[in-house]
Amino acid sequence: MTRREMLGMTSVAVVALAIGGGVLLNRSGQAEDEEPEGDFPVRKSAADWRAQLGSASYAVLREASTEPPYSSPLLEEHRTGIFACLGCETHAFSSATKFDSHTGWPSFWDVLPNAIVKRTDYKIGVPRTEVRCKTCGGHLGHVFDDGPKPTGLRYCMNGLALKFLPGLT
Repeated sequence: MTRREMLGMTSVAVVALAIGGGVLLNRSGQAEDEEPEGDFPVRKSAADWRAQLGSASYAVLREASTEPPYSSPLLEEHRTGIFACLGCETHAFSSATKFDSHTGWPSFWDVLPNAIVKRTDYKIGVPRTEVRCKTCGGHLGHVFDDGPKPTGLRYCMNGLALKFLPGLT
């Protein structure tokens, strides 16, 4: 048996073991019904999150999916207000820091105090900084260092993970 054949069998065996063992992993590499790593004040079962969020927002907030670019109505939201986590309504971003990044996702150059936690994400093979809600652990998006002044940051968020609260500052 060649090394390539052996590696191929190993991959098949790992998948078979995972399926046979009843462990289903979501997009973020966690077992289904497992909360994200961290001590988050708001915790719910997968069934409760699904019932609250619906399938598209659940995939983003709880499984770290990414919505298609230019699909979020929040791209065109220009009123004064707060962008909050859809899962728990933690106030995350002010409309005063929103800008058009031409990437297809709602983008902000700063975050509100005590709203998020960051962690390194290797999901696409290169390190990125993932942004999660500090209250419920929901995946909001990623932050990059190619944003405008004064911070130089671009918080590239999924609209499906946010809720707009007009009039708040």
